[in-house]
Amino acid sequence: MPANSDDPTMTSRPDPRVLLRLLKLLAPYRGRLLIAALALLVASGSVLLLGQGLRLVIDQGFLARDSTQLNRTLAAMLAVVSVLAAASALRYYQVSWIGERLAGDLRRQVFDHLLELEPAYFESATHRDRGAAEIASRLTADTSVLQTLFGSSISLALRNLVMLLGTVALMLVTQPWLSALVLIGIPVTVLPILWFGRRVRRLSRHSQDRVAELGRYASETLDGIRTVQAFTHEAIDRRDYGERVEQAFATAVVRTRQRAWLTGAAMLAVFAAVGLMLWQ
Repeated sequence: MPANSDDPTMTSRPDPRVLLRLLKLLAPYRGRLLIAALALLVASGSVLLLGQGLRLVIDQGFLARDSTQLNRTLAAMLAVVSVLAAASALRYYQVSWIGERLAGDLRRQVFDHLLELEPAYFESATHRDRGAAEIASRLTADTSVLQTLFGSSISLALRNLVMLLGTVALMLVTQPWLSALVLIGIPVTVLPILWFGRRVRRLSRHSQDRVAELGRYASETLDGIRTVQAFTHEAIDRRDYGERVEQAFATAVVRTRQRAWLTGAAMLAVFAAVGLMLWQ
């Protein structure tokens, strides 16, 4: 059923800016957010230090055959790993606690607001999404999605971003020329893959639409099987359904062909870029 244009709460597309309204729920937990942010920075820095530690183990330990320096480096790496483990555990606990607390506060506020609504809101025949069962489902399922978003996904995204920036900075400091090649080669390698990927996604959606059409046509025909047989429409329905099957198959073949090209192009581009950097 199309959305009612008179209802401001019903929109054709979700607005990501609505998530910004949830930030005020995080205000009482600024202290935990600060602890989680510090733990994230410490953990990301520790991961970056491990790479330098491995370099020292190889250069000053194994290659130099200096057992004393090797022991010192391994001990330092053990200390870094201990800090990494503690910071990661602290970050995970804090962001998970915040996510669970946010979901709980949101459920409570939504339920308190629902208790103040008129009974007619839940009994409207034109808005099936306002039924008590549907609202109860959203009260649990949708808030669980938000809990996962704020309790895990955002934290992982920020951690990966910090590690990416730190890695680029270390590369520029240690090997500026090689880093320039990498920074230039990544867009050249990734952009064609992204172009192919978008085309594959469009074909995947088209293929899903074809399969959904098969289900719709079969359901419609079987629901009216008495009418179909009464008018001896079986042959026509067999033909129409067969045509839809072939259309779905043709779309799937095109999608598979494009995905195969994507896989081959991605492998070729990645290994060519790695070979070029090694040659330099």
